[in-house]
Amino acid sequence: MPIRVFNTLGRRIEVFEPLEPGVVKMYVCGPTVQDVAHLGHARTYIAFDAIVRFLEYYGYRVIYVRNITDVGHIREETGEDRVIEGARRERLQPMELVDKYMFSFFQDMDALGIRRPNIQPRASMHILDMIEMAAKLVEKGHAYVVDGNVYFDVSTFPEYGKLSGIKYEELVKHRIEPDPRKRNPADFALWKKAEKGYLLKWNSPWGEGFPGWHIECCVMAMKYLGEQIDIHGGGQELILPHHENEIAQAEAYTGKKPFAKYWLHTGYLTINGEKMSKSLGNFISIKDALKKYESDAIRLFILSSHYRSQIDYNEDAMQQAQSNIMRIREMLDTLHELIEEAGEASEGTETEIDRIEEARKRFISAMEDDFNTPRALAEIYALVKSANAYISRHAKHDRLVLKLYYDAILELSRILGLLQRYRPLRPRAQAEVKEVLDILLEVREELRRRRIYDISDRIRDRLAEIGIIVEDTAQGQRIRFRPR
Repeated sequence: MPIRVFNTLGRRIEVFEPLEPGVVKMYVCGPTVQDVAHLGHARTYIAFDAIVRFLEYYGYRVIYVRNITDVGHIREETGEDRVIEGARRERLQPMELVDKYMFSFFQDMDALGIRRPNIQPRASMHILDMIEMAAKLVEKGHAYVVDGNVYFDVSTFPEYGKLSGIKYEELVKHRIEPDPRKRNPADFALWKKAEKGYLLKWNSPWGEGFPGWHIECCVMAMKYLGEQIDIHGGGQELILPHHENEIAQAEAYTGKKPFAKYWLHTGYLTINGEKMSKSLGNFISIKDALKKYESDAIRLFILSSHYRSQIDYNEDAMQQAQSNIMRIREMLDTLHELIEEAGEASEGTETEIDRIEEARKRFISAMEDDFNTPRALAEIYALVKSANAYISRHAKHDRLVLKLYYDAILELSRILGLLQRYRPLRPRAQAEVKEVLDILLEVREELRRRRIYDISDRIRDRLAEIGIIVEDTAQGQRIRFRPR
């Protein structure tokens, strides 16, 4: 079966056929770097990371671009650039704030095992490209100038609304205090005039100013991927107005349709049913989440829901994800240990080989079906269960069968970006490490009984630094492991 995707443009499942055979050009809207990244960001970028990995596994060369927004993203409630707002909050220069949180974002993505895109352009480094595009749209009659502001004239693009389904008369609701000098209330800014003393501004043919948010992604996508691309992605909150405006600008500018052949959007990550966001004050930063849970558990939690569906964050779900990743890892450790001891046994070998291959096929089929990660994960769990049953059922184990189970579980997990840091310990090393850890925990327990908490806490903190989390409960010390 070919890969099939749900295309937001048209609201239907379509067979995936890239514009250039064998090559996928993909652009995903990146973060506005004015504060720490939260799990809502992780939800989107983990989902697209899994999509990229599967497309590459499938044989495609993927050229992946994800931008950094460091200027022009105006907050609707205040009409102010989010970067300038953040800079005032932290008493920093705007670009000082940007560097701080851009590198923080990179660290978070690395910690979650999210591969960096091929290209990560910054909006502020493409101002001349944006000025050129705005000027061309004015020349072609799709935009006009009002006192240093350049607006896109929505009435010149009859297909406006084809992505979101919004009607022209409803557009006014999505504009804050529209400039009365605009031709239509629904027109949006390509370039904004900067007032005296404004910190983020550049020279342009229309005076000092800064770009509108929507032109940024449009310019960066076309600069690095061409005038038509295969996949444009982002969170569903970007469908209107951001992605709708991108389509209008790009297609009016180039005269080519479609700007993006497939539009993929992730669902919200919520807490108690509310969208997680900084503005609502209900967000959990990626850094805070990683203090409680290992990166694989966070990935597993997010991939346990389809990328288009809403997913609600709660501790029970996270604990289940932590348990599931531990179960997969423990099975791999067991298989690795048994492989060294196993010989050749003909009984049931062909049946097990067939079972492994069928699970692999079902995994691929699930991912072909609009990147259905919950179904794909179910096949990994099924392999773990089958491997456990095989081990329990037979006194003698076939080395080939054990190796095939081990390779399949690890390979399919890594297609989803799981277990990237997994390295099995040698059986003897495992036993030795466990003995040393048991001795250390006995010493710590004795220190706590004697109320020597400074040393016992130091042991706990040092263990945490190497990924061994010790929790003191009413039932005693509880251990869990987090990859470093």
